[in-house]
Formats: sequence, structure tokens, C-alpha cells
Amino acid sequence: MRDLAEHEKVSLREILQMETNGLVTLKASTKMIEDGELKKQSEAAILAAEGRIKGIQQFLNENGIITSEREVH
Repeated sequence: MRDLAEHEKVSLREILQMETNGLVTLKASTKMIEDGELKKQSEAAILAAEGRIKGIQQFLNENGIITSEREVH
């Protein structure tokens, strides 16, 4: 278990919030994209964002910073 300083916890929370907000925007925008190549890139960005969010959540859970049963869908 890692002992994080308060400012590190705040930074992680802000990064997680930023990633989550970006993911919501990406998912909404992708539905409106008509160009095939751009749609593929947007879908790849969604998968990457979901991976980053899950990684942060895993770090937080494994280090006892927070426990969350919510996962990115």
C-alpha cells in the first residue's frame, strides 16, 4: 500500500474526473461522426480513455485510497 500525500490524492481525483468527462464527450461525439476513418480514430480514443480510467481506478483500489464498485462502461 502506498502512502500518498493529500495533493497527490487530489491530483489523481482531478485526473480521473478529467478522463471521465472526456470519455463522455467522446462517446457523444462519436455517434455523430460520419467519416469512417475519423469514427475509427474516435472509437480507438474511447478504448484508450477507458483503459486509462480503469488503470487509475485499479491503482486507487489496490492502494486503499478509495474502494469503488463502479466501473467504466
